Parts: sequence; C-alpha cells; structure tokens
Amino acid sequence: MHPVVGKSLRALGWNNLHGRWLMSRHFPPAVIQQLEERITASEARHGGELVLAVEQALPDSQPDGAARALEIFGRLRVWDTPRRTGVLLYLCLGDRHIELLADRGVSVTREDWAMLCASLRAYLARGDFAAGLERAIAGIETRLEYCCPVAERDDSEGLPNKPVML
Repeated sequence: MHPVVGKSLRALGWNNLHGRWLMSRHFPPAVIQQLEERITASEARHGGELVLAVEQALPDSQPDGAARALEIFGRLRVWDTPRRTGVLLYLCLGDRHIELLADRGVSVTREDWAMLCASLRAYLARGDFAAGLERAIAGIETRLEYCCPVAERDDSEGLPNKPVML
C-alpha cells in the first residue's frame, strides 16, 4: 500500500475498523482453538517455540509494522527460551502486515521467512485465514524440525500455544 494512502486510511480510523471486522469474522473461538491445537502438535516435533500474535491494527504510536512486531516479540518474551528457539508469527489485520521473527537459535534465512509470509499473504487475500495460518504453521514446523531438532524439551518457558489476540 502506498504510504500516503496508508496514512490517510489510518487517520480516518479505517485500519482499526477493518481489522476489528476481520478479527471477528475470521477468528471465532473454534478457529483459535484449532490453531492452538496445531501449534501444540507442531511443538512436539521440534525444539522451537512458536507464538502466533494477531492484532487488529497498528497503534497510532507505532505506525511501522516491523518495529511493532519486534516490540511484540519482546513483550511476549518470545526471546526468553532456554535454547533461544522462539519464533513469532505476527499478523496485523487492518494494516495487512505479516512478520516472522526468530531468536538467534533458529537458523532460517530471511528469504525463507519471506517465502512463508508471501504464501500466507496469498491465502489471506483470498479470505482463507484458517487454512493460510495452518499452512504457515506447517512451514514453520518444517524449518524448525531441521534447525531445532527435538531434544530434551523444557516446557517451562510459559510461552502460549493459544494465539495471542492483541
């Protein structure tokens, strides 16, 4: 989206309204539970920790999606795992922003994450949110199985498997 158009829509409050509508339409309790179960099953196959955070719109104080994702990465303590294998999948609905951030124990290239984000973006554009997120989780799982094989798991990290709705 063009920066001027994005600022105009933000000033009118469209991003927040649109994000609220998308969240209520595509994230009913059944879908949230389905995603939580998928993340839980995924984490049994690798040594990583995946957190899915979904936000309606970027706050006015943080108009940059990448910076906001980094803030959420810290706020949710995704970095605070014993082997530094936390991964955040951040989705901002109203601003159409997707970010995948990984801690330093996860050796996946930016291009690989960008490919996953592009695939998820295509699903979201078709309105197929649940299937797109399932596929994204499967893609993250595949990469984490390779770079973070299952070892002695310590689930004391306390990171949520349930999607965090911001």
